[in-house]
Formats: sequence, C-alpha cells, structure tokens
Amino acid sequence: MKKVLGIYLILGVFLVCSPYKSYAQELIETNDCPHSVHYLDSLKSELKVKWPNNRTINLVFHGHSVPTGYTTRGVLDRLNAYPYRTLKKVNDFYPYSVVNTITTSIGGEQAEQGAKRFKAEVLIYKPDVLFIDYALNDRSIGLERAKVAWEQIIEEALEYGTKVILLTPTPDTREDITADEAPLAKHSEQIRALAKKYKVGLVDSYALFKELAESEPLIGYMSQNNHINQKGHQFVADAIFEYFKTSNCETN
Repeated sequence: MKKVLGIYLILGVFLVCSPYKSYAQELIETNDCPHSVHYLDSLKSELKVKWPNNRTINLVFHGHSVPTGYTTRGVLDRLNAYPYRTLKKVNDFYPYSVVNTITTSIGGEQAEQGAKRFKAEVLIYKPDVLFIDYALNDRSIGLERAKVAWEQIIEEALEYGTKVILLTPTPDTREDITADEAPLAKHSEQIRALAKKYKVGLVDSYALFKELAESEPLIGYMSQNNHINQKGHQFVADAIFEYFKTSNCETN
C-alpha cells in the first residue's frame, strides 16, 4: 500500500490517522487492499471498452453549491468545479470511454430537499455512480434529520443499482477545522459511519483538508468562506479519481 508522508491512503482518499484509524482498518479487505481499489471494478472494465461496444457512463453529482460550481457573490465557474475536473481526469485515463458528468446539485439546498426530489430528478439520469455532497448545508437541519435524508438517498440509489460515493464537506473558514467538536466535524463523522453501514464509497474531503491545514493556510483553496476555488476543486477531483485508477493490488 502506498505510503504518502507517513499516512496510508485508505478508501483511495481516506487518511488513516487518529481518530479515524480504527474505522479505516475495518474497511481494509482481507488482502489489505483499500475499498476504493475494487469498488468500481466493473465500471472500470466498461470504461476500457472501445467503440462500437462501449456505452455511455453517467456520473451524477447530487448536492449543494460546491459541486454546482458557485464561487463568490453568486458567480459560477461550472467547468472548473470538481464534477467536471473529475470528468477530465477520467476521460484522459480512459480515452475510449464515453462519460457524462451530470450535476443535479442546487445552491443552498440541504439533504432533506435533495431527498425529496431524488427519484424524480436524479434517477432519471440513470446514474452509474452517484456522488453525494450536502454536509455544508446540513448544518441548518442538524445531524438527525440529515442522517434520515442521506439514508433515504443512499437506499434508493442502491436499490436502483447505482454505485454510491459519499463526500464529507469541504471547509468553511468560519469553523476551526482542527476542532473535533466543530459542526462540520460532526457531520463528517456521521458520513463516515454511513459509508461503513452501507459499504459504499467515501471521499473524505474534510479529513484531507484538515491534514492540509497542518502545513499550509486553507485560504489559498477558498473563493469565499464556504466555497472552494479552482485549486480546492482540483484537490477534491484528485481524491475522487482514486476510485477510477487501476492498481497492482490484487484480490485473493
């Protein structure tokens, strides 16, 4: 397993460090391969298929203003948001693939609102992979209500046959990202637990930014207090792409 700055990468992007180590260890497969290595194996095989036998793969990003591409003062930069930066990385890595990035995210929305319209406005796009990113706005409804809404979305997506990848929040500079009692830290903890419960993917953006904050100011990754800039979006896209990479890690 690759070692980066003394921190092992689990779930592709999940940093195995206290207080998350015990959770990460539970997600290591018996051959010590991270969950991310094999979670999208069937999809990675399809991404390698050449025309005329290939098909369109739909990556759907459901959430709030960050995946939508909002920067500051209501200005959007859609093509530089992480859903489209992910598309670029996937297309470059799989040059024969036909991949759509579809954003069903809405600025200002929280998970309860996203759950209400999920079947009618998200599943119609036939997602092969669904990414969920609501935690920044879920602070307005609290942990309990957010959990119910996330579970509804996850269960409906899995029933449909979609692969699901949960995202913990990107930073809000009005909160202390190093504080375990910060609201976003609590929502991140809940999202990790949901990934474990449903055995789905996890991109732990919050843990990654928290680690980053130990070596450099996060302001360089932000367009405003609660929206990441292009550099921040690339940081998330690179983490997401870990699920699409091939690996020498073999199953038993």
